[in-house]
Amino acid sequence: METIFTDVLCIGAGLAGERVAIEAASAGFDAICLSIVPARRSHSSAAQGGMQAALGHCAMGDGDCPDVHFVDTVKGSDWGADQEVVRLFVDRAPEAVREMAFWGIPWNRVVPGKSTYFKGGKEFEKVEASEKEGFITARDFGGTAKWRTCYTSDGTGHTLLYTMDNKVVQLGVTVHDRVEAIALIHDGEICTGAVARCLKTGDLRVYLAKATVIATGGYGRIYRETTNAVINDGGGAIIALDTGVVPLGNPEAQQFHPTGIVPTNILVTEGCRGDGGTLLDVNEERFMHEYEPEKAELASRDVVSRWMTHHIRQGLGVKSPYGDYLWLDIRHLGEHHIKTKLREVEEICNNFLGIDPITQLIPVRPAQHYTMAGVRTNKDGAAYGLTGLFSAGEAACWDMHGLNRLGGNSLAETVVAGKIVGEKIVEFLQGYEVQYNTGVIRSAVTKQEERIKRLISGENGDENVYDIRNHMQDELMERVGIFRNGTDLQKAVDNLQEIYARAQKVGLRSNGAGANPELGLALKIQGMVKLALCTAYGALQRTESRGCHAREDYEARNDRDWWNRTLATWKEGDDLPTLNYEPATETVELPPGERGYGVCKIITCDGEVIGEDKS
Repeated sequence: METIFTDVLCIGAGLAGERVAIEAASAGFDAICLSIVPARRSHSSAAQGGMQAALGHCAMGDGDCPDVHFVDTVKGSDWGADQEVVRLFVDRAPEAVREMAFWGIPWNRVVPGKSTYFKGGKEFEKVEASEKEGFITARDFGGTAKWRTCYTSDGTGHTLLYTMDNKVVQLGVTVHDRVEAIALIHDGEICTGAVARCLKTGDLRVYLAKATVIATGGYGRIYRETTNAVINDGGGAIIALDTGVVPLGNPEAQQFHPTGIVPTNILVTEGCRGDGGTLLDVNEERFMHEYEPEKAELASRDVVSRWMTHHIRQGLGVKSPYGDYLWLDIRHLGEHHIKTKLREVEEICNNFLGIDPITQLIPVRPAQHYTMAGVRTNKDGAAYGLTGLFSAGEAACWDMHGLNRLGGNSLAETVVAGKIVGEKIVEFLQGYEVQYNTGVIRSAVTKQEERIKRLISGENGDENVYDIRNHMQDELMERVGIFRNGTDLQKAVDNLQEIYARAQKVGLRSNGAGANPELGLALKIQGMVKLALCTAYGALQRTESRGCHAREDYEARNDRDWWNRTLATWKEGDDLPTLNYEPATETVELPPGERGYGVCKIITCDGEVIGEDKS
């Protein structure tokens, strides 16, 4: 069996993984990135709208600074974020944007003079400051006090990833694509690499590393309706959870994006609403301004998704064979704006819906979009439980998003956290040596070889892996969605435990040889159901409403009892995760208060009840 040695092993070659590798390689360390797909096909490329950083260059961003960005992010997280991490993030984000410009990102720039823009469907004029001509500009995004989302039309993730990958090539970082890590190599205390499977041949490989980084993105594919690509099925979270000692942070925190197109659930960027797009109901009438007079369509994503769902529940959705939906209207932005700043949206609508957004309405409804949950790390990106294991990007619970992420903070996090975690890994590696225990390595490999043999032989049983996945996805969509309640969550936990029992009895219909997708799914289906159970069980236990976690039977945000972070670990042989809790933040720069949108009841740390529920 092939064994490959390196200093840093990045499991994932999207923006976060490659940014970590760049930092390590720049310091003279060897780095290898593993990727299920060619690196430039990583899901980072699908991000459209932009990357938040407080530059304050455009007229509507005048006066912006990291302090304002900090307040927006903490409020957006519904006070669930680690405020020390948020401070690190907002202070470093402008540096990261400028560094990416130096590496070649063609950021949209300030154009002097008067220009037209839309807000809430109304047309305004703005005057750009002439002294800032040519500076990086920004657009409006939900939950922000200033325009700070830097962008390249609506293909920001695409340009960032291609530029990052060019830097990886320049520095000689090795990328092994079509390779998937299926287990971590560890002794319960120290992580020394991973066992991986070649997706072209089916052969196993061993990667041994001083530092291993999980940067595999989110795992939205445990839900049926998600904007995530098919590769976002939880591989990194699964191998971390399988260690029995590495916890997932806030597994109940699953964000739904307001504008997934119907029926494919492909994302159309928040930049549509940031640029002035509006949401309409079956009568083609605006409604968000009635629920959120101040922010309207640009309240935070959790709030907009809830009001959209509420509006549909009132019978004001558009009927279709795929379920009720609403309309997104960008027609008033005009052909020039759409063809220059929203050109990917135009292509998506034409290619996947057969409609022209310049003249027609776009059918949308909320779809699972982002995993605030992830491998729990400290502020340096070091995973809890295992020395030598790190995580960055959406795969990690770093934790700057808390129970809700603001749009534009995800792309920013991949680059900023990738840089910060990369710097900390370089510090970790300086003077660090590790002894590779051949017994531990052989045990890890043998365990995976035996798993594969049992699946191919049918020794486990004859359950169909695709049926199990479908039942898991349906359970989450029906009972662990935008609105939650104790009865449905308990039923989801019970049903998912039954599905988990079935997942242990999967058998293959194929022979499992070579590049076999059925075997690939069969190897991770137990882990996917574990993630689903962590999500449902964590949601059941959190008896409050905070950010994306909206309990209809516990409508108040309860800072007295629930201003904390869930930690979920899974011991071998258990059929439910073990949940523990830690303070949401040790450093309190901004004490809990009202967000200013999505008004709800709040039980303060002192036990006082304030606010009025509107949802």
